[in-house]
Amino acid sequence: MHQKQFAKQLRQNMTEAEQSLWYHLRAYRLNGKRFRRQQPIGPYIVDFVHFGSKVIVEADGGQHNDSVNDKKRDAWLSGQGYTVLRFWNHEILQQTDVVLGVIYGEVGRRE
Repeated sequence: MHQKQFAKQLRQNMTEAEQSLWYHLRAYRLNGKRFRRQQPIGPYIVDFVHFGSKVIVEADGGQHNDSVNDKKRDAWLSGQGYTVLRFWNHEILQQTDVVLGVIYGEVGRRE
């Protein structure tokens, strides 16, 4: 499947945690910051990205536990100048304010 088509499919089938986080990140809701969701960057599709600060936010479920592929992916993205923030789905759903605070702080540091 072509990367843009796959990203579109991911946008249409977001997890509960991704939907919750997107509610807070979309439409400049995080203090006027613009995020994009399910965005292709190089060979990867990231969950959320703020291009101005080069901050990527990933919502991870159990399949990401000690994932070698995630480490390889994060290394490649870091090499492109991005900072990758990873949060477990339960953190996003149960500690939303804390997660948003970490994201906001990182975006502010990198702008």
